[in-house]
Amino acid sequence: MIEQTELKYWLALHATVGIGAVSFLKIRQCMGSLQDVFDRPEYTALQCGLSTKVRKALQKPDWQRVDKTLEWLENDYNHLICLEDIEYPPLLKEISNPPPLLFLHGNRTSLLAPQLGVVGSRNPSHSGRALATDFADQLSQQGLTITSGLALGIDACAHQGVLKNGGKTVAVVGTGLDRVYPAEHHGLAHRIAEEGALVSEFPLGSGPLASHFPQRNRIISGMSLGVLVVEAAVKSGSLITARLGMEQGREIFAIPGALANPLSRGCHALIRQGAKLVESVEDIVEELMPLVGALSADLVKQVDQIDQIDQVEEVEEVEKGSLDSLGDSEVSAEGEVLLNCLAKQPLSVDELVTNSGLTTENVSSSLLMLEIEGRICAVGGGRYRLVY
Repeated sequence: MIEQTELKYWLALHATVGIGAVSFLKIRQCMGSLQDVFDRPEYTALQCGLSTKVRKALQKPDWQRVDKTLEWLENDYNHLICLEDIEYPPLLKEISNPPPLLFLHGNRTSLLAPQLGVVGSRNPSHSGRALATDFADQLSQQGLTITSGLALGIDACAHQGVLKNGGKTVAVVGTGLDRVYPAEHHGLAHRIAEEGALVSEFPLGSGPLASHFPQRNRIISGMSLGVLVVEAAVKSGSLITARLGMEQGREIFAIPGALANPLSRGCHALIRQGAKLVESVEDIVEELMPLVGALSADLVKQVDQIDQIDQVEEVEEVEKGSLDSLGDSEVSAEGEVLLNCLAKQPLSVDELVTNSGLTTENVSSSLLMLEIEGRICAVGGGRYRLVY
């Protein structure tokens, strides 16, 4: 676990423009203490072979962003997992470019469970939606955590299929966790966080840039024992995820479809490349169960260790009297604006954007937090009202 005195330097380096997963880990190995990186940016750039642009960025770290992240971490549902932490997904640690930091909202042990990535088209057919929903539901009942990307289409169907019977699902997103993208999935994101987790490698405030989603895909496949593709065009993000999974040594599964359906071609291409043709849930279960057994044994040990750490930390907090200060969590400035808007009547996301003057992303992320805190609830027609 990162020492509290070192944490702000991890966050500052992670948010530095031009620093990716590979360069972060290179600097970490080269410099040892990340405080030295910012105390001696010229030396760091020389030792680690960094560009002039990165060197200049290290001279002016965004401490305001760091402070906002530290404030975000004060929420009991929010966590930061570093590559050295016991909660870090064991399979993800094995890939060539593991993210040095993972931001998590929800259950922090969710990432340790045996996972299956489920991906596919953002514009699937009716049968594709039904298959994704049904397969995710049945596979979760077999003990697998279903991991996807919170996108429209197959991703959403996979998450929803798991949730309808109380299974566990993880959403890996391409934005900071203070945003929900797409905005219409903020309700789904809330439900996922209740039973599983929302995960991102991107700092708070990061928007949905196109370059983020291929990076996100390597995490979906990297955390999973295998990847199931349900309907995908020949050129699609889903096939990128499958390709990354192949490179990472994961099992790849594909559901064949009608020859006339262009969304079947991606799956057929994967099958020609060696992916397992899937006709039933049993085709996946028989392939993965031996791997699930081995991973589950390690999971039990890790969870026990985490529980022991939690117990020690809880005792330390009690001794410091920190529990006396617990009470209702403070509402952000954006949250106060939304609560004032909802004081008169229930409103939809679009109406709240218009009435509040906030961006859609800010409204969606603030609604998620207010709903988690029990201050608002969803009502019919996609509207929200205060909880009295």
